[in-house]
Amino acid sequence: MSKQYETVFIMTPVLSDDQMKEAVSKFEKYLLDKGAQILFSDNWGLRKLAYPIQKKSTGFYHLIEYIADGKIINDFEISFKRDERILRFLTVSLDKHAVAYSEKKRLARVAAQAAKSSV
Repeated sequence: MSKQYETVFIMTPVLSDDQMKEAVSKFEKYLLDKGAQILFSDNWGLRKLAYPIQKKSTGFYHLIEYIADGKIINDFEISFKRDERILRFLTVSLDKHAVAYSEKKRLARVAAQAAKSSV
């Protein structure tokens, strides 16, 4: 049964821009190959961590929202564990309220970008 999920992951800050994009595309490709539908992918950029992880105080944050069969989540998370570029990750199953909030947030962001580009 397909449900909506979101995964936030933190990549090591020593990556170049191209290496970061390559890592994100690797995980997006994994989802697409397994039949998931990616709804939204958002690069949050370099942010300070709440506490040091592997002696690093910053990391590149990225969010992917997708609809997938629950059976692929375990293998998806194993691929994060095997990738040395990933400091931390968290996958959450979204309930109907979280889905509605997420859609509202995306629409507000698109409207803000449209307003910014028209100025």
